Amino acid sequence: MHGGGMGGWTWKFMRAELESKGHTVFTPTFTGFGEREHLIGRNVGNAVHVTDIVNVLKFEDLNDVILIAHSYAGTVAPGVLAQAGERIRRVIYLDAIVPHAGERIASMMGFASEEEAAGLDVMLENGEGPVGSGVHEQQRAMAKEHPHMMDREREKWLLDHLSDQPMRATSCVIPVGADAITHQVDYIAAETTIMGMMHERAKELGWTMHKHPGDHAFTVGDPEGLNKMVLEITE
Repeated sequence: MHGGGMGGWTWKFMRAELESKGHTVFTPTFTGFGEREHLIGRNVGNAVHVTDIVNVLKFEDLNDVILIAHSYAGTVAPGVLAQAGERIRRVIYLDAIVPHAGERIASMMGFASEEEAAGLDVMLENGEGPVGSGVHEQQRAMAKEHPHMMDREREKWLLDHLSDQPMRATSCVIPVGADAITHQVDYIAAETTIMGMMHERAKELGWTMHKHPGDHAFTVGDPEGLNKMVLEITE
């Protein structure tokens, strides 16, 4: 599962190598992102994205799955496990958000106060307010200040492909927290990232920690190295 402003396309390089080694890889895109950006709406939040993944597991008849969650997808994984945990063998978080039940991304990550985030969510529920969060433009601006750890052609490809993220996904309450996960979880933490607080949360939950020398976009910046870590964990 992919990160904010991204889509199934972000796994392009990792997927190709894994499939060449005989693994079956599914890279679904959440509603409102990537090639499904035309479905963005004020009602698209955590529950919709959990259903996106649960339905892939159901209709593709998937079992014994390694569920991998990058960045934003860390808020979706607990809900997926609550509804379809019997289909999952183990879980890997890739520099992902580790939510507590009842939190909202906007306030958890410091983008807004809890009061502001809750008010925005009510507005969206009433069919008003911004449809998108502008995360794609935010990431492009950040890359100008702090270029990603990859060659410039690869970075341009990444930035050009970014799409908006439904605002509801940022403002809505996350109903199922990471502490509800009973599966074995490995957390791969990027060295250069804004997710430091999430690393601490993962440690507090007793998850197995692994360090990667790259940055938050390592799924694109270092697919070979990240695949090596994933395979060492799972095989």
